[in-house]
Amino acid sequence: MSHKRIPKRKAAIAVGSVAALGAAALLLPNANASQSNGDDATPRTFKATDVSDVAAQLASQLGGAFAGSYYDAANKQLVVNVVGNNSNVVNRIEQAGAVAHQVQNSTSDLRAAAKTLRTDATIPGTAWSVDPKTNEIRVTADSTVTGSKWDTLTSTVKDLGSGVATVKKSAGTFKTFVDGGDAIFGGGARCSLGFNVTASDGSPAFLTAGHCGVAAKQWSDAQDGAPIATVDQATFPGDGDFALVKYDDPATQANSAVNVGNGQSVQINQAADAAVGQQVFRMGSTTGLNDGNVTGLDATVNYPEGTVTGLIQTDVCAEPGDSGGSLFTQDGSAIGLTSGGSGDCTVGGETFFQPVTTALQAVGATLGAGDAGAGGAADPSAGAGDQAGAGDQAGGADDQAGGAADDQAGGAADGQGAADDQAGGAADGQGAADDQGNADDQGGAAYGQSGSGMDDGSGMVTTP
Repeated sequence: MSHKRIPKRKAAIAVGSVAALGAAALLLPNANASQSNGDDATPRTFKATDVSDVAAQLASQLGGAFAGSYYDAANKQLVVNVVGNNSNVVNRIEQAGAVAHQVQNSTSDLRAAAKTLRTDATIPGTAWSVDPKTNEIRVTADSTVTGSKWDTLTSTVKDLGSGVATVKKSAGTFKTFVDGGDAIFGGGARCSLGFNVTASDGSPAFLTAGHCGVAAKQWSDAQDGAPIATVDQATFPGDGDFALVKYDDPATQANSAVNVGNGQSVQINQAADAAVGQQVFRMGSTTGLNDGNVTGLDATVNYPEGTVTGLIQTDVCAEPGDSGGSLFTQDGSAIGLTSGGSGDCTVGGETFFQPVTTALQAVGATLGAGDAGAGGAADPSAGAGDQAGAGDQAGGADDQAGGAADDQAGGAADGQGAADDQAGGAADGQGAADDQGNADDQGGAAYGQSGSGMDDGSGMVTTP
């Protein structure tokens, strides 16, 4: 095969998967531009991708009074949580066009709670993130957390105090999602290409999940095909789940777009931080296109391989075949890379994504092919440096902007970075071939191909 350009099926970037009939139609209109009615004291309407910048500015101005924020999608408004009843604080929020919402838990309260969870309840099969809508930490336990483990978790949450955290049980199992998207194959594993990028040295590359990057060094665009790309950097477990993979042919050309099927694609114009309440889309080879909403930021997930921090939590369903795939918005913003979760597209579940902004900053890459399609993300510092990501959304009022720029956990905890003593790590083997490639007309073009899961303790091994 020629390496002068990506094969035809990669004319649009490979992405994660999951299906929703009719969802493609939602992607066609461009999102409305932000509007203001001209009255600084009256709430403005915002695009979801614009609220993180406003939230970051307010966080720096309000100090300890800022306790997180979220996007009210129904009214297209930014809601900012505040502790106390300071009229000057409320006025400043309203002058920015946001809505002030008084809450119980301060930033320091949530940090202390998340730190306690990390110390006392780091149990495989658990996850937590801050839900600014409820001003609490949402703790989730999968089906493997039973007996004494469940007792430890619930007692830890109870000891945090009333209204600080809630815990619920998930029917599925937290695991990394392998296979899917416009598939990439390496060492018996199958993952998804996320977003095409340009590495710091100017070479063409792409982002995918870190647990894919540690599973195999070289990757192909066809099962048993010749390698076309080599892993340059990979992080998993720890402070994120992302890998930079460089194309072996420096002349490789790759578009910055998401293939949504039926001959349609969505141009990716920029990288942006997620906001709780924001609608997001995910696309790939397992079950097609699906959409959902961001439900939490700076999530900590205790996978069997180890703890991963700084993730985005959503209610977008997922199934085997999604690792590394793209999470994006209607207006063409790159948001995340599929990490893992629980459940499936029949019963639903929780899913977690690596923020694209922090991945770009960590590997020093820019979105898109050089100056083509990079849009607002041409400067890799647009990630954790100056945008309000998971840290600010979780109530960080200082240098928490950008999601996982710190080593926080649970949405607000300082000092909660990836433990270097976590169990697991790189996948230690690969599973058998599966049949996740669907021979249909859904987006991506890896259909009809077989792949394989990773026998890494994630429970994601699939068989024919």
